[in-house]
Amino acid sequence: MCDYSLQSVKSRAAKVGDKLVTRNFGTGTRGFAASEDLTTAVCLLPGTELAFDENITVITTGVLLDGAKSTGCKTAIFRQVDKDTPHRHHDTVEFPNGERMLLTHLCEGQHATVLQLPAQPVTAAEVEEQRRAAYIG
Repeated sequence: MCDYSLQSVKSRAAKVGDKLVTRNFGTGTRGFAASEDLTTAVCLLPGTELAFDENITVITTGVLLDGAKSTGCKTAIFRQVDKDTPHRHHDTVEFPNGERMLLTHLCEGQHATVLQLPAQPVTAAEVEEQRRAAYIG
């Protein structure tokens, strides 16, 4: 739910309607904080749908690039990748065009609202289907 580098930070699970802020928690990663308490990381389930107040901006780095760029998107779905690889960032957001970006690469201070949480599986088959859909290898 929260990336490995946020395990030492106070956290809680996301709820529909939560107002979130992208924040650097000083642990080597960015994540979502509760807008009413910036010291609390809000952990999302894979498949959680988010709406941002503005176009999502991401950090750009490189030889001539050092700043931020707009993705042109205001919505994203929270995903996780490479769950079997320890000590690596796993939290991503997936944009409507299918592009994914590590959550830690989102610029700090962006405001988002939790639109929808993933459905809770009932059967073993639903559990397996949700696991496959959520964790992209």
